[in-house]
Amino acid sequence: MQAGEGPSLYERLGGVYRIAAIVDDFIDRITADPRLNENPRLKAASQRDSAAGFKYLVTEMLCSATGGPQTYTGRSMADSHQHLNVSEAEWDYFVDDFRQTLGKYEIPSAEQQELVALLERSRGQVVKK
Repeated sequence: MQAGEGPSLYERLGGVYRIAAIVDDFIDRITADPRLNENPRLKAASQRDSAAGFKYLVTEMLCSATGGPQTYTGRSMADSHQHLNVSEAEWDYFVDDFRQTLGKYEIPSAEQQELVALLERSRGQVVKK
């Protein structure tokens, strides 16, 4: 950290263990969301893919994106979502679930805004046009 800079978002969130807990809740929430499970491709992916592996990669990605020392080792958002036909409405449900998890963990408003902004950068790679 350089002089005059504050703690990273990663640090403000509490580091890898707190981020892993947030991701754990979030992934459980999206895989159980009936709004998202109306998309048969999303439902099949959540049943087919290892929840533990998925949670690991999302934790890695979120840690990396928030300034942590982790390196994301998964596929690009475009590659991993292209076959799922995610709609704009489903993206909005996904963001709603994310906000619910952040609320459950009492993440402060400023950090929530930063996290949602990070998430929104992936919209164009995930949502099917």
